Amino acid sequence: MTVQVPLRHAAPEGETISLFVRRVPAATDVARRGEVWLLSGGPGEAGASLYPMLSTYQRAFPGFDLVIADHRGTGRSSRICPVQEAPDSPDGVALAGTEWGPCIGAMYANPTRTMAFSITEAAQDLGLLITSQRGSGELLVYGVSYGTQLALRALQAAPFPLDGLILDGLVPPEATQQWDLSRRTALVDEVGRQVLRGPDVATYSQLLASAPDASWRKQVPGGDLRRFYGALLSFPVLRDRIPQMTRDLSGDDARSLERTVTDWNAALAQLGQGGDNRPALPLVMLIAASENNARPELTKAMVEAEEKGKLFISPIPGLLVDSPVPPYPRDAWFGKTPTGLPKTLVVHGTLDPNTAYAGAREHAAELARTTALTFHTVDGGAHLLALVAPSCFANATRAFVEGRKVSQRCTEPKGP
Repeated sequence: MTVQVPLRHAAPEGETISLFVRRVPAATDVARRGEVWLLSGGPGEAGASLYPMLSTYQRAFPGFDLVIADHRGTGRSSRICPVQEAPDSPDGVALAGTEWGPCIGAMYANPTRTMAFSITEAAQDLGLLITSQRGSGELLVYGVSYGTQLALRALQAAPFPLDGLILDGLVPPEATQQWDLSRRTALVDEVGRQVLRGPDVATYSQLLASAPDASWRKQVPGGDLRRFYGALLSFPVLRDRIPQMTRDLSGDDARSLERTVTDWNAALAQLGQGGDNRPALPLVMLIAASENNARPELTKAMVEAEEKGKLFISPIPGLLVDSPVPPYPRDAWFGKTPTGLPKTLVVHGTLDPNTAYAGAREHAAELARTTALTFHTVDGGAHLLALVAPSCFANATRAFVEGRKVSQRCTEPKGP
């Protein structure tokens, strides 16, 4: 269904926008218990990014309807640039090269509308949707990555009665100076070095030194092996190939690289981000520049200096430099911790390259001061555990929902 909500919740009589919501009913072979609202990550990810994991969520939440909304600015909900991000525009909901200028211009021309695509306004959307659309029975909220940030903001800015909260890939505390987006390369390199150890580090360093003249370089997406390796860290099956692939490339054998590039493209396609569900980049840029970048003074020279000596790098710090969008000011909710949280489960992987395991631990300790919190560690787990460690995720979450003891740690079984 599509629901109309205020563009600005402080002015409910003013302009409205539409939000797309999908409900997947609970399986009929179990008694219905209630519903769980699933919050996708990003910012910028449509709710459809969670559709490939529906069977895992149904195992984790037996007897619960699954309710998935597209955050404002994403998917089939209203967009920041409705003309340029329209499905029938030259590049669909993505922005073609010629559409960037008009979109950015529109953001500056109507700053009141642009600033309404904030985390807090999206959090108030969630409160309004749940209050007006929830069904009977228990109410749970699940968030992944940015969805954890959104859930915690909603429980401050638009609180509603809640029976349980599940946080998958918990973001670090908002006011962090150590794990914000501008320092993503440091996190990616730290995780990568836990994958590539011992003599493989020296082999890789020598490989990078010869990379400009290597015959295999043209087969690397984007031409930068450090960045490609950093991207592989999000997919454990591909991540675990890095040591052997490094050895192969050092012998000028690119066959394992070719296979991994093919499998990496397939893994990206599996995430359900094609067509009208591609990430909403204007929203990504707006929220990143306004709330998730602790160093607005970041320069290209600083990014390049911080990449020196790194074996794995992320493109994100570079994208934060000279952001072309008009940032909005942080509000009173930024950096605060909700009070009166329901029982809460945090599930996090030790090799998460997007949200630091240590940052999640720190944030969970803050949240534990106000609620009964359970922290479940997936050893070797990456980001979005419902995808990359479905057995560990489903077993821990189901035990939590059913009131059973949740194990402290889990290792995902190896696939065939």
